Amino acid sequence: MNRAVLLLALFVAAWPAVGAPRLRLASWNLEWLMTPATFDRLAGHCLGARRARDGERALPCDLVPRGRWSEADFARLRVFAASAAPDVVALQEVDGPQAAALVFPRHGFCFTRRRQLQNVGFAIRRGIPYRCNTDHRALAPRGSGVRYGADVTLFPGTAQELRLLAVHLKSGCPAGKLSAAREACGVLLRQVPALEDWIDRRAAEQARFAVIGDFNRHLDREGSVARDTSGRTVALWPEINDGEPPGALLVNAGAEQRRTGCATRHDGRPAVDHIVLGRELAPALVTGSFRAWPWPGPGRWPDHCLISIELDLESYHGL
Repeated sequence: MNRAVLLLALFVAAWPAVGAPRLRLASWNLEWLMTPATFDRLAGHCLGARRARDGERALPCDLVPRGRWSEADFARLRVFAASAAPDVVALQEVDGPQAAALVFPRHGFCFTRRRQLQNVGFAIRRGIPYRCNTDHRALAPRGSGVRYGADVTLFPGTAQELRLLAVHLKSGCPAGKLSAAREACGVLLRQVPALEDWIDRRAAEQARFAVIGDFNRHLDREGSVARDTSGRTVALWPEINDGEPPGALLVNAGAEQRRTGCATRHDGRPAVDHIVLGRELAPALVTGSFRAWPWPGPGRWPDHCLISIELDLESYHGL
């Protein structure tokens, strides 16, 4: 290794500590994002009324042709993503690294290994060290067809280490009791123990952690009661935010912020996309940094806003 390359490698390794920078952490549901070639290959034998089976790569027919992201769309998304400049972004409804790289060409990727078209993952800016961990498959109960959780460690083996879980939970039960007699609520209810288990294990380790993504649930509208008198779980947020173990006291980074719309069909509705921080990481949250990014102009855009926060790494280090 020559001297110039060695100096660059040392700078990259030291990046989190140089100048006490901030880390921009984001989440974005990209609405069935896949390459145009993948879409075209699958469009001719779409699913009709049935759901995709486990491991089946197939499109719902109601996405054809309206759901196709064109080369021009990718160029627009790429410019927007560069302007938002997330260091680390949790992605939902993305086919995998090949499609994600068309939007985030300067990032590395950790994606779940689910074969279906909708995957969950992370795009991580080059220069930030990371380790892709095993998929959190328990978030996909047998026969449910829902998505795994993507698990990544940033700055592994250093004092800056933090653990992130990206999620895309079951849709169709955004409010009301999880015990409601609806199929979607039943699936989401089955996901809650798996989500809480991941959080509790990180809390027991006294790890700095966050859970990020599309929860498909109005967390900031839920009450304080987790279970009914029969012991059934009725609300997601108080169930996972129970302080047991102590590190499982959570902060919903956007709950106190006034959200602005980005011209999606979700504008004006309570939020379903959230960035949730564990107790050990919450002090690094820069006050007022939560942002829902508006689209900069006309054209096709995803049906969810990109949301982001900033973490002050100086506070994070406790310096």
